[in-house]
Amino acid sequence: MICVSLAEPGCAQCLTALEGLELAEIRLDRMGDLSVEDVATLFARHKGMIATCRPGSFPDDGRKARLLAAVSAGAAYVDIELESEEPYREEIMAKAREFGCKVIISFHDHEKTPDRKTLSAIVEDSFLKGADIVKIACTVRSERDNARLIGLLDDSRSIVVIGMGEKGRITRVVAPLLGSPFTFASLTRGRETAEGQIDQVTLESLVETLREQTSKEAAS
Repeated sequence: MICVSLAEPGCAQCLTALEGLELAEIRLDRMGDLSVEDVATLFARHKGMIATCRPGSFPDDGRKARLLAAVSAGAAYVDIELESEEPYREEIMAKAREFGCKVIISFHDHEKTPDRKTLSAIVEDSFLKGADIVKIACTVRSERDNARLIGLLDDSRSIVVIGMGEKGRITRVVAPLLGSPFTFASLTRGRETAEGQIDQVTLESLVETLREQTSKEAAS
């Protein structure tokens, strides 16, 4: 499945962008004018949404208020950073359990891709902290970085892997074919929310072409 990551300038624009999307990530941290009330309105209108609010845009109480509003209004998933303080994380997770919202615990490394032992430890720690899905996003600088990230999918649990940057684009194409529950795309070119993101139409085409080719080869 492809999740389209949105950071529209307002609630109305976001609702328009959501039309026809099965799954969308709402980057609340990049929608600074969106009030807590707007968040509740937005998440009540579409049931296939991930609520994400990265550090830096609001104080932690503002971030938490927006995520709690999203969960209460019907978010399908809420994304919580692995490094979050325990009280912050536990309060959001408790609300998620109350409303049947799945918890994504995410780890980001914007400088590099750690070694396999470190990545595996991060995955285990995230599941121990209560994740339903673990998301690992790392900057890719070599083919081996891509290989380490994709290798994490050799697991019966739900893990999303993303190689950030130009060299990591291949992970966005192959990960959903190798067990990742979804991958991220931008709505259109020029509206990326992360480095190396591929637009939805292009990514859908690449994934489908690869899926069809794989099926043909398996049948021959």
